[in-house]
Amino acid sequence: MASHASFYEAVTGAAASLRSNKLRSFLTLLGIILATTTLIAVMSVINGMNRYIAQNVSDMGADGFRVRRMAMIGQFDPKKYLEMQRRNPELSRDEFEFLKSHASLVSDIGMETARQVKVHYGNEQVDGVQLDGVSSNMAILTNIQVAQGRFLSESEDQRRQPVVFIGNDIKQRFFPSVNPIGKTLIIGGRPFDVVGVAVAKGSVFGESLDNFVMVPVETYFKSYSARMGIGYRARALSPVLIFQAQDEIRMLLRSFRHLRPNQEDTFAIVSSDSLVSAWDRITGSIAATAVAVVSVFMVVGGVVVMNIMLAVVTERTHEIGIRKSVGARRRDILRQFLVESSMLAASGGFMGVVLAWMVAVLVRAATPVPMSVPFSAVLISVALSASVGLFFGIYPAQRAARLDPIEALRAEK
Repeated sequence: MASHASFYEAVTGAAASLRSNKLRSFLTLLGIILATTTLIAVMSVINGMNRYIAQNVSDMGADGFRVRRMAMIGQFDPKKYLEMQRRNPELSRDEFEFLKSHASLVSDIGMETARQVKVHYGNEQVDGVQLDGVSSNMAILTNIQVAQGRFLSESEDQRRQPVVFIGNDIKQRFFPSVNPIGKTLIIGGRPFDVVGVAVAKGSVFGESLDNFVMVPVETYFKSYSARMGIGYRARALSPVLIFQAQDEIRMLLRSFRHLRPNQEDTFAIVSSDSLVSAWDRITGSIAATAVAVVSVFMVVGGVVVMNIMLAVVTERTHEIGIRKSVGARRRDILRQFLVESSMLAASGGFMGVVLAWMVAVLVRAATPVPMSVPFSAVLISVALSASVGLFFGIYPAQRAARLDPIEALRAEK
C-alpha cells in the first residue's frame, strides 16, 4: 500500500510541476512532438496507401495476372527499359490463340489493348478518354461490375460489331439524367452503340478510373490494326495454383518464341503479388527514412528533457533536502523525478498524436492522398515518447536521489 501511495504521490507531484511551468514544458517537448507527429504521419500514409492499393490499384485479384511486352515494377532503370524495348517484341494475336488453346492451369484468358481517343455525343466532346479493346471475358478477369445494360458479348467480338461499354464518367458527362443504352457515341470518328455502363470505381491519386470506353477487341483491331500494345490477362484455376499457372504461361510463350534456356524472357508477367512486393519495398524505404528522422528528433528531445530535469533538480534542491529530512528514501526521490520526466515526454507524445491526427484530416480533405491513422501507431508513439523521457531522466533522477540532505537544506530556495 505504501508503494502504491508513493507512486500516486509521484504522479500527482509530477503533474503539478508540469502545470506550473506550461511554457517551459511545451518548449522542452518540441523535439518529441515533431518526432511523434512525423512517425504517425508516415505510418498513416503507409497504412492508408496499403488499403488504397488493395482496394483500387490492383484489379487482378489473388488468382489473376497479366502478360505484357515489358514491365518495370519498383525503381525505374532507364538502361534496362531501353534494353527491354530493343529485345522484347510485341505480343501477338497468334500467341494469344496458342496460349488459349494450350494453357491448362488457367480458367480464363483474355486479350486487351488501349489508346487515347476523343469521344463525341451531339455537340459535346471529351478528350483523353481511354479506349480499351477487350475480349468478352474481360469483365470477369478485371472484376468489372455492370450498373446498366450488359457487357460486351462473344458474338459481338467475333462479328466486329460497333458496340461500346462505357465508364461512369462518360455516362455522367453525356447522359446525366437519361438512359444511355442504345445511344450512339462517336469514338475516334466512328459511331458506336452503347450497350452497358460500368459501376463507378472512383479515382487513384486523383486520376479517375471511370474515364474509359470499351469495345470488342476484334472491332478495335478492325479500326486500329493488331500490331501494337496488345496484352493478356489470365486467371488461375485457384489462388493456390497462381504460381504454377504463371510458370505454365511463361513456358508456353517461351516455346512459341523458340527461346533457348540461357535466354531471358522477352515478355513480362505481372501479378498482384509482384505489385504488393514492389509497394512493400517502396514503403520500407519510406519507413526507414522516417525512422532515421524520428530517431534524431527523439534524441534531441531526450537531451532537452535531460537538461530541463537537471535544471529542475537544481531549482528544487532545498525541497529535496526537506523531503529527505522527513524520511523520504532515495528510491522515493528517484521515482518522483523518473515519473516526472516520463510524464513530460509522454505528454509530448500525446500532443504529437493530436497534431498528426489534424494533419491526416487536412490531407484527406485537401488532397487525393489517403491517410488512415492506425491505433498501433498511436500506442507506439506514446510508449516511445515515455521511454525516451524515462531513459533521459535517469541521470537527473539519480543526481537528485544522491543529494546529501544537509547540503540540500543549506541550498537557497
